[in-house]
Amino acid sequence: MRTTLRGAAVGLVAALALLLGASPAFAHAEFESSDPADGASLATGPSRVSVTFSDTMQQGFNELTVIGPDGKTHYENGEVLADGDTVSVAVNPLGPAGRYQVGYRVLSDDGHPVSGSIAFTLTAPGPAAAQPASSAVAAAPAPAEASPAPVAQQNNGSGGSPVWPWIVGAVVLVAAGVVVAMRLGRGGSEG
Repeated sequence: MRTTLRGAAVGLVAALALLLGASPAFAHAEFESSDPADGASLATGPSRVSVTFSDTMQQGFNELTVIGPDGKTHYENGEVLADGDTVSVAVNPLGPAGRYQVGYRVLSDDGHPVSGSIAFTLTAPGPAAAQPASSAVAAAPAPAEASPAPVAQQNNGSGGSPVWPWIVGAVVLVAAGVVVAMRLGRGGSEG
């Protein structure tokens, strides 16, 4: 019985060590900066907006929206590109002066989605201000999600490897500890 308990205790300690050693794997990508910067005032609109994170972003699973002061008109144009830790999209000429919202929903290399938003202010009307609002919408078709993503979690730490291998490893280690403890327990009672 003592051997069984000892084996189970060793397995439990090993599993805890494995899980505690995996703490960096629980960290996810977080927002670091943007261009234009959050809260910036610009005299002319940017031709591209970008958001930078603490981890590498996956290509093809990201969304960036640029919405005008009316809260409806989209100005993003083309494919959202991921280059390392930065995600960006081209921007059509902006319209009226005011606050522009950049919403993002991106997927980091560890498979964790990160979403949020930043804003900048255009201090002078852009070239699209002379066009009716429907022209700006036609020039930049709205993505499936019409409003910017709300500010979401901001985790500390940088991204790491996926969590599931650590969980599977812990389960296998605990199971192996139980099997060893049971075998040692049988051997001690027979002899």
